[in-house]
Amino acid sequence: METKSMDSDVRETFWKAFAASPFIMMQLEGARHHAEPMTAQLDKSAHHAIWFFCKRDNRIASGGKAVGQVMTKGHDVFACIDGTLVEETDAGLRNQHWSNAVEAWFPDGKSDPSVMMLRFDIADGEVWTSDMGLKGAYKLVSGKKIHPDEAGEHAVGPV
Repeated sequence: METKSMDSDVRETFWKAFAASPFIMMQLEGARHHAEPMTAQLDKSAHHAIWFFCKRDNRIASGGKAVGQVMTKGHDVFACIDGTLVEETDAGLRNQHWSNAVEAWFPDGKSDPSVMMLRFDIADGEVWTSDMGLKGAYKLVSGKKIHPDEAGEHAVGPV
């Protein structure tokens, strides 16, 4: 699979798949502990940013340089994205992204002072898409050689 610069097709494939399965393993850069799963809050009008709700004592709550790993539900997109985590202080965004699903994790509600919202400002990404098609799937199950170009796309750059 040849690596290329991020183009609109790969970027669009990434965001569409991520929206359908908005889960990401997040870790602060240089952290001594493992990454943890987070549910991303996505905003179609945002560029290069996603949000998370967490408790102030969460291992990523301190913010800073971070990396996230994405593997979407259908295994059609894999990505590694890096950037910076900062506390989101915009009350309008906090209200916009608060939902019943979020409240299930934070039953004391959005006014709970121990709950914070983080924004992940994405600087760069590496995305692999998997679209083997019927021919590729046949090769896979029959043990025939799959050429890397038949497996999907691989791109590097801002998502």
